[in-house]
Amino acid sequence: MIVRQFISWIRTAPAGERAEATRALARAWLISDLSEDDRIAAEGALLMLLDDPSPLVRQAMAEVFSRSPDAPAAIVQALSLDQPSIALPVLEHSPLLIDADLVDIVATGNSDMQCAIARRINLPPSVSAAIAEVGSAAAALELIENAYAELAPFSWDRIVERHGHLAAIRESMLVLEGLPAATRVALIAKLSDTLAQFVVARNWLSADRAGRLASEARERSTMNIAARSRGEDMQGLVQHLRATGQLTAGLILRALLSGNIELFDAALAELADLPLARVTALLHDRGGASLQALLIRAGLPESTFAAFRVALEVSHETGYVDTIGGAARLRRRMVERVLTHCETDRKAAEPLLILLRRFATESAREEARMFCEELVADEAFVPPERDLIAA
Repeated sequence: MIVRQFISWIRTAPAGERAEATRALARAWLISDLSEDDRIAAEGALLMLLDDPSPLVRQAMAEVFSRSPDAPAAIVQALSLDQPSIALPVLEHSPLLIDADLVDIVATGNSDMQCAIARRINLPPSVSAAIAEVGSAAAALELIENAYAELAPFSWDRIVERHGHLAAIRESMLVLEGLPAATRVALIAKLSDTLAQFVVARNWLSADRAGRLASEARERSTMNIAARSRGEDMQGLVQHLRATGQLTAGLILRALLSGNIELFDAALAELADLPLARVTALLHDRGGASLQALLIRAGLPESTFAAFRVALEVSHETGYVDTIGGAARLRRRMVERVLTHCETDRKAAEPLLILLRRFATESAREEARMFCEELVADEAFVPPERDLIAA
């Protein structure tokens, strides 16, 4: 009886009053002890109000039903497809929307609707993948910052591919602790390309020089990222480097000269198509025949074989640095030994010598920086002169 009176009154009531009355009816449907007949009549009235010309009425329903698992499913479904101002709270919170509904709305909705879905708690990988594939940059940013969203590795890569040129996307991704190493390298590549294009556009550097500097920066960043990678993360990184054409002899030699034996082993295992354990066993064999056979199988240039052999010999003598700082910088002694040998080796190609000279310069500069930092650190602990006198 009350619902019948409500329906008669609402036909002529102003929009604001209709919205408040609709809000009250929706709450009553959720929490009041209505009879079965009244509940059916109330749901019918609410379904009728989906056609109300005022968005205020539908918005009132959306606000009441958006978080409830007991809301009428048909009404929630209709509200989720309404205009954004009405649909957003339902898209962000309603537990009644299934994954297929959300994927479809991501594909057809606007950026605001995609952002609302990206903020959902316990967002499954399928919906995250849809946002990564077709979502706007704003939606991708919401997805990255949603601690409750599940993303597959290919979704991270797709976000980098589509939006990695944007600083906000890069910054939000790079601070994530669990980000795959391969994705970090892809982000660094986007950053270096963006910077190279910027300095070329400003006529600060030529395109060739900017490209070379960007390539060198990518390699150094790759070493830093690889120093923090282990197991499957390292394997994924190496596969990414190979797929993008970055797994070159120069990069592999840099890994060895940096003391990153895990990256060196994993790279050769990937190129030679051999199990990692088998490659590690061959590399620990001090005989040169095993190393040469492995380098040949990996398809590396013969002109680099001597450099790899000498570097490996020196590494066996000195051991590998198993710290982030040590793995990130070139070890000067090893580089100089390899460079000295290759400068007297007629088989060494000029590009290899250029590369080694660059490595030597980098290692010398890094060693100098570390030395100065240590001096400053030591200076900070020197007690003032008056304290020494007082002692």
